Amino acid sequence: MHIHVSGKQIDLSDALKHRVNTHMGNLADRYFDKALEAKVTFSKARSFFTCDINVHAGRGLTLRGEGEAADANTAFDDAAEHIAKRLRRYHRRVTSHARATKSDAIPETGRSYVLQQPPPNKKGKANGHANKTQAATDEAEEQETYAAIIAEHTTDIPHLSVSEAVMRLDLAASTILLFRNRKNQQINVVFRRDDGNIGWIDTGPS
Repeated sequence: MHIHVSGKQIDLSDALKHRVNTHMGNLADRYFDKALEAKVTFSKARSFFTCDINVHAGRGLTLRGEGEAADANTAFDDAAEHIAKRLRRYHRRVTSHARATKSDAIPETGRSYVLQQPPPNKKGKANGHANKTQAATDEAEEQETYAAIIAEHTTDIPHLSVSEAVMRLDLAASTILLFRNRKNQQINVVFRRDDGNIGWIDTGPS
């Protein structure tokens, strides 16, 4: 397993790095029998240290934990405990997923785009230029119809059951997950509501 420990504008002691590597290695040995990657990032905000742990534990399976404390060691313990709690909750399913073979359905690719903000409509002045010809107006409207793409992002759309989607949402500490429902082959969404509970949007036939 590859473990990358880094600090944002702070220096990390060799003892802390060794402690992080040992703890994450033990976690991997307990729950996974395949190689995985972990990124542990420390930073400091005011008088508190923060620790962000991101673990790639197999295709499409990501775990995330965050911690904050007065010292870096305790912040790491807090973040690691968040991950450990989720792993204990889904122990059997996580272990099974980590051992999944290549026969699993290959995720689809979804794309999202960031479009350029259209310019505000310009009003003509009362000096004879207020009225545009119809052709010029049509041309301007056509240009505004097709906004320029200034960024493009891709993401995998996995084939999951609803319970698997909820598990992944929880493990990754995410707020929303798009997936294709294995039961009805429709695009579904699970999301975390403001009250902390999980919501589910089913786009399949009623």
